[in-house]
Amino acid sequence: MKSSQAPGGARVIAVVGQADLHTAPELRAALGAAIDEGARGVVVDFSDATFIDSMTLGVLLGALKRLTPLSGRLAVACPDQHLRRVFEITSLDRVLSLADSRSAALDRLGVAVDAT
Repeated sequence: MKSSQAPGGARVIAVVGQADLHTAPELRAALGAAIDEGARGVVVDFSDATFIDSMTLGVLLGALKRLTPLSGRLAVACPDQHLRRVFEITSLDRVLSLADSRSAALDRLGVAVDAT
């Protein structure tokens, strides 16, 4: 898991490999730290993820629940159609803002992304 600052003050948390029961606490901590540090726009990038489980979905919902009263926004970058299907099956594609790439997710937050 890697957290980085994006243009416009947004935070990007990149998930690599499996996003499951074992990595959910690390994702929860990274999201919590970003929110506690004042990020009101957060992207969780699953571009390099190979698996997503229900624990991970719960962590994303928890972050959304924390951000909403703060007028914050959460977007999810998920280009892999197999992983995206997990969001569709659970109807979370209707709750979470899904995008096909990190830059598209940042765009959904209203963050200008440099083309370089």
